[in-house]
Amino acid sequence: MNATTADATTADPGRIVLLTTSHRVAPGLLSWPAWQALRTADRVLCADGAHPQLPYLREAGIRVDEAAPAAEELVDACAGGRTAVVVATGEGDPALTDGLARLAGSGRVHMPDLELLPASYDLPGARLLDLVQVMDRIRLECPWSSQRTHKGLAKYAIEEAYELVEAIEDGDREELREELGDVLLQVVFHARIAEEDPDAPFSVDDVAGTIVAKLIHRHPHVFGDETASTPEEVREHWLRTKAAEKQRTSVTEGVPLGQPGLALAAKLASRVRTAGLRVPLPTGEGVGYDLLALAARAEAEGTDPEAALRAAARTYRDAIRQVEAAGG
Repeated sequence: MNATTADATTADPGRIVLLTTSHRVAPGLLSWPAWQALRTADRVLCADGAHPQLPYLREAGIRVDEAAPAAEELVDACAGGRTAVVVATGEGDPALTDGLARLAGSGRVHMPDLELLPASYDLPGARLLDLVQVMDRIRLECPWSSQRTHKGLAKYAIEEAYELVEAIEDGDREELREELGDVLLQVVFHARIAEEDPDAPFSVDDVAGTIVAKLIHRHPHVFGDETASTPEEVREHWLRTKAAEKQRTSVTEGVPLGQPGLALAAKLASRVRTAGLRVPLPTGEGVGYDLLALAARAEAEGTDPEAALRAAARTYRDAIRQVEAAGG
């Protein structure tokens, strides 16, 4: 008897379970409800014979039929209270799900209970694995990307950082998300290039491991026994542990001289103030010394001189455009 002509009063039409898994989780690591459904099912089906879960299911004693039944066939297979579990393919079996939806919407078929059962979930950050895989393929197959070096990419890191700052200052959430992705790409790209170094290779996992270790070490109030109840105390912990790590002989060590001038001046002033040093600002002729004094004053007042100047420059830009729009 075909499902489309089945008597609507047929007892217990059964159950269809669509089992979904994440390719970002190791095969075989399934939830307990998923294993229960698989072990108690009357039939387990999968349309993809190369599905990464199949070897692990069969090793666990689950019989899996490599089949892609039509919706009507699957409904018939469940008649009489039977349960069929469909291990979804990477595409999600749209032909089957669309067919089941069509049957359910027709009102002419006594449908089995339909259940979507996620067998494994992406953990936070799981999509980063996709980025690493995509970057690896691009590095191998793209004629442009395969030739890039750390030095050749350096300018893009600076450009993307500035675009991120602009998105933050503009308050554009969509732009912020995109620019964060562009900055993240720079990290993953450089890490992928670093894997090929013949003398001192490292991977994105090494990069992540280094920053994780640093964050844990510099947050003893979170991961250790120390306490901090204010941002100022957190900063003290950070500076103290950083100083112990770096063992620098001068507070100027680690300050990149290639950064914008106002930011450089403010950073030096911050290092001096934090260390409690008494270093008078140098005096001299010219606007450079005036800007140095302004940057040091801004830093002492808690103002980012670069951000303040950019904000003023934007106002200036808007004024220019108003004059242009008015015809000069």
